[in-house]
Order: sequence, then C-alpha cells, then structure tokens
Amino acid sequence: MKTLHIIPSIEARYGGPAEALKRLATELRLCGHSVDIVCLDSSAHADKTDDAAFDRVVRLGHYAGKYALSLRLVRWLSQHGRQYDAIVVDGIWQFHSAAAVFSLRPRNIPYFVMPHGMLDPWFNAGHPLKYAKKLVYWLFVERHVVGGAKGVLFTTESERELARKAFPLYRANENTMTIGTAPPPSIGATEVDKWRACSSADNRRLILFLGRIHEKKGCDLLIRAFHAIQHAAGEYRLVIAGPDNDGLASKLRREAEQLGLAESITWLDMVKGTDKWSLLKAADVMVLPSHQENFGVVVAEALACGVPVLLTDKVGIWQEVVADGAGFADEDTQQGVTRLLMQWTRLPETEKTAMRAAAKQCFERRFHVSRVAQNYIALMSGRIA
Repeated sequence: MKTLHIIPSIEARYGGPAEALKRLATELRLCGHSVDIVCLDSSAHADKTDDAAFDRVVRLGHYAGKYALSLRLVRWLSQHGRQYDAIVVDGIWQFHSAAAVFSLRPRNIPYFVMPHGMLDPWFNAGHPLKYAKKLVYWLFVERHVVGGAKGVLFTTESERELARKAFPLYRANENTMTIGTAPPPSIGATEVDKWRACSSADNRRLILFLGRIHEKKGCDLLIRAFHAIQHAAGEYRLVIAGPDNDGLASKLRREAEQLGLAESITWLDMVKGTDKWSLLKAADVMVLPSHQENFGVVVAEALACGVPVLLTDKVGIWQEVVADGAGFADEDTQQGVTRLLMQWTRLPETEKTAMRAAAKQCFERRFHVSRVAQNYIALMSGRIA
C-alpha cells in the first residue's frame, strides 16, 4: 500500500503530529508499505534526518502568509493524487486542507482527515475574534473538508466527542486511530546522568516538562504549582524543555524569577534524537499540565522509557494511563497541578518503582507503534468501516 500525507510542516518544533508520523512511517516500511509526504517546508532549510522515515518527502515551499496559501500544492496534488492508495490530510485551518478539496474531490479521489485536536472547542474559548474568523472559515471551507472526507481519524474517543461540540453543521464519517511511538533506543548511563546534573552539581531528581512552550500547555500552572510545593520538593529540580515558537518563555522565566525559583528550574530549548530519549530516561516523573491535548505523543514516549506521568484531565489519554497505574491525573488548574506534584513527591519509593514498571506495560499494551501501524493499515485499506 502506498499512502500520502499532506501536512504543513514536518519540522519537530511544530509538535507531536510530525513526530508520530515519522515513527508510524518507519514501522509501515518494515511491513512493506510506503509513506510519502508533501509539505510546505522549504528545501533550502531541510533537516535530512527528518526524511529517513519516509519513502519520499516533497517540500514545495513558497507559500503566502500565516494561512500558507500555496497554488503549487493544488497543482502537485492534481498531478500526483491518483498515484496513491490512500491520502491523509494532517491538521486543518491552513490552506493545505482546502487544497485537498480543490484538487482531489473534482477527480473523485478519496482522502482522510486527521484533525490532531484542532477541532477541540477549547481553542474557541477566550478568543472571540479568532473564533469568529474560524467560524466563517469553517462554514465556507473546513466543514466541507471534514464532511467530504472518506474518514475523519480521531486519536481518542474524547477528541471525537469534543469535535462534535466545536462548530455548527458538523458532519463526519468518524473513526478512531490511536497514535504512538517506538521503543527508545539503547541509551548509555553516561548520557542519562548528564541530564541529572542539569547545569548544576546538585543532582536533584528531575520533574520534566517536555513539549512546545505554548499557552495551551499550562506551563504557567506548573511553575506556580512547583513554587507551592517547594517546602516538600527540596530534592527536586524542574526542567522545562521545548521550542518557544510564540515568545512565551521569557514571560514564564520572569515569573519564575519573581517566585524565587531561578535556581530550581532549568530551561532547555528543543531536544531531539538521543538527547530527547536520554532526558526522558533521566526524569523521575514527567508532567503535562495541558488545557488541551488530543493525545500527547510525549506521554507515550515517557511511558516507553518507564517514566510515570502526571497529567491533567484535558490530556486525551489520561484515563488509560490512570487505569493502568502508570500515572496520576487531576484538573487543569493551579490547584490540580499542585495536587499532582504533591501526590508524586509524597509517594513511597516502592510505589514509584511499581509505577515505573506499570508505565512500560501501559506503553507496550496501548501505544507501541506496531499496534498503531496495524490499525492504520486496516483503516487505509478499508477493512474498518
């Protein structure tokens, strides 16, 4: 089977969807299938390590504005769409999804849509002007993208249910397709230990946040919660690692300094490859205090490393994690995140050890990429209605 994914970018700094797609494509190739990518990245700045997972990566570049208008994409899809057994549009709200409708539907070429959480009504709250613009665009474009798809692929049941509440005139042929990751590579003890020192020689245990620095991620809640438990968390250092695409990190740093946490928080830019896996393995626990998260690929990555996770109940897979004893969950408030940190810091070491074993078992049972690949093959080949 030969599939094509249409995505604005496969650069790691734009979050989990591209990373999950790379892991899936690698597994699919082992099963004898191929995955091509067409994206709007520039070939001049391409990271060729991103290409290794795919059979072909087409970078068209030359798009206009934040909406990423690209007539090149329309022409390319019109010329090449029939070469594929299945086509998936990753994400909405940019021109790439409209381009699929303009180029594929007139030729009766079916396609799937994977929203990656972009139909969550959280994005509508608190941003009335942005919601008004999205509503117009939804009515004229995106509802036709979603409604005309052969299947709309949600990563969790909660994402599917929330999508139904986001906009009027919603209609979709809904399916669920869990995403996941591969087991971590072999990492030496030296690589792990360097993160435990973390630019200081205090060797405190690490509470890790790993992800984009974005308002939806709740990093402000995490900083305030970490301050609230300082009397009980003297043996812990908070590590916040990830790309800052929106300029939020400087504001968060200032708040941390005002709270007297400058010596207790380590800030890192985006970590990739072996560095990412060794940082995860160095963590005592990983925390994802998000207000909205349709899945959370980094959760699966932490579990794969045997690292328990602390989640808000807005992370799509929190129920599975809690049911498997691989972590704790609470509400996405400062009080909720504070309770999570207190619960972990007060947990006896024997129970932490048991939770680490449960984390690996949860990954193997639910989020191993081999399971994801089989579900993907069944959906793309039409074996799941």
